Amino acid sequence: MKKTLRTAASAAVATVAVVTTGVVVTASTGPGSAAAAPADQSGFGYTTIRKGVPDSAERFTVTSPDVRDGGAFPAGNWADSFGCTGANRQIRLSWSGAPRATRSYAITMFDRDAPTGAGFWHWLVWDVPASRHGVGPQLPAGAVAGTGDAGTVGYLGPCPPSGDITHHYEISVYALDVPTLQLPATTTPTIAAFTMSGHVIGQARITATARR
Repeated sequence: MKKTLRTAASAAVATVAVVTTGVVVTASTGPGSAAAAPADQSGFGYTTIRKGVPDSAERFTVTSPDVRDGGAFPAGNWADSFGCTGANRQIRLSWSGAPRATRSYAITMFDRDAPTGAGFWHWLVWDVPASRHGVGPQLPAGAVAGTGDAGTVGYLGPCPPSGDITHHYEISVYALDVPTLQLPATTTPTIAAFTMSGHVIGQARITATARR
């Protein structure tokens, strides 16, 4: 029995959980972790991703007149800070096919390639009324613009490190089963994502890229 316990203990793998855009990132720190987290061409590795959105969540459609799924951000939607000189115009979105039980929507934009160990939140919005089917340059009444990882409220366009790999920005719309998350705009991105993850009944997503 003691030998069995020692063997089990030596094979154990420690994990660290970090809440991200509706997902949990699990970083293995034990045997075999290197194989699970290959390095990209810049020398940074990737962890495996656990979905935070339930498999039962319906899928619906989101589009943008500003960027297509898989396409690159136009200059006007890039950040106007961190060394970038874009116009920082908020991405316009339209969606359709959300679940009938939707009582509000949330929107996030997350850079999964940011060299931070936990990605980077660029944009969080919640409490978008269920009667809305998109957002323009301005948010509708009642919607809450959250605080991103840069410490600023509202949309922050892409601005990846100069010379880095291509960054992929996941722009997601979540259909929620509550009319409000009852969170202030100062809520940290991790807490906001954790709170909304328990209410997601539908999801739509496009991914846009940026590199400099």
